Amino acid sequence: MGLNDGPLSCIYNSPRAIASQCAVPAGVERENSPELSPPAHSSSTMVKLAIGSLGDSFSVASLKAYLAEFIATLLFVFAGVGSAIAYGKLTEDAALDPAGLVAVALAHGLALFVGVAMAANISGGHLNPAVTSAWPSAATSPSSLASSTGSRSSSDPPSPASSLSSSPAAGCLLLQAVPTHGVAAGMSELQGVVMEVVITFALVYTVYATAADPKKGSLGTVAPIAIGFIVGANILAAGPFSGGSMNPARSFGPAVVSGDFAGNWVYWVGPLIGGGLAGLVYGDVFIGSYQPVAAQEYP
Repeated sequence: MGLNDGPLSCIYNSPRAIASQCAVPAGVERENSPELSPPAHSSSTMVKLAIGSLGDSFSVASLKAYLAEFIATLLFVFAGVGSAIAYGKLTEDAALDPAGLVAVALAHGLALFVGVAMAANISGGHLNPAVTSAWPSAATSPSSLASSTGSRSSSDPPSPASSLSSSPAAGCLLLQAVPTHGVAAGMSELQGVVMEVVITFALVYTVYATAADPKKGSLGTVAPIAIGFIVGANILAAGPFSGGSMNPARSFGPAVVSGDFAGNWVYWVGPLIGGGLAGLVYGDVFIGSYQPVAAQEYP
């Protein structure tokens, strides 16, 4: 018998439900006591941060999640970087023109859409250390994509090492001179960081709004599409300036393969700050104070 079935239900249900569920039986006098009302909820009482043990990190479920993140991130980076290489092969001067920018943005958006969809039920489909690192700063983890299917706990996100290790592997598979991210001429690296903060904030905010929010309902089914769309749009907006990374793993792999780490710190600092801010804003402000509506409240 659950809380909504027995005598304790009058404590947890709404005032409107109390009138019908908590009536005093005939012949029993009501004591002079304050009217029962639902307990006050605040983000401090609702948020519980559980830290998994070392053993959990090597459980079968965790190992499956690591592998799922590795495969999905490898395919995403392969398609994203490969699209830039392919466009360079098809053009004479290998310069990125408007058509090339659209092609690269579309390839990244579609690849991320598929990657998130294929890994969502196993690992949460992060494919991005900036998404994974955002969860400790928020009330709800983006791993809800996986936890909603019972595959993993939202307190046990996939390790960023999976996506970071798969990115260089994808670069090696391309067997070409791998292009790296870099800030455009005329822009300082600090300006590049600011650009990456803004676009990564937009990405992680979208992840929370469509995948992690407990109120998302059927919107969760389109989360991978929305995430792919925002990545494509951000690359169109920021590609000519900062490269439009939003993902330390996406920038780290090509840097390892090429041996060129010049300015690579921009694509760590910017995305990690932007992702953390998005986790704080959406996770703590919009999800942290979330209170489910009692079944009796529905029409």
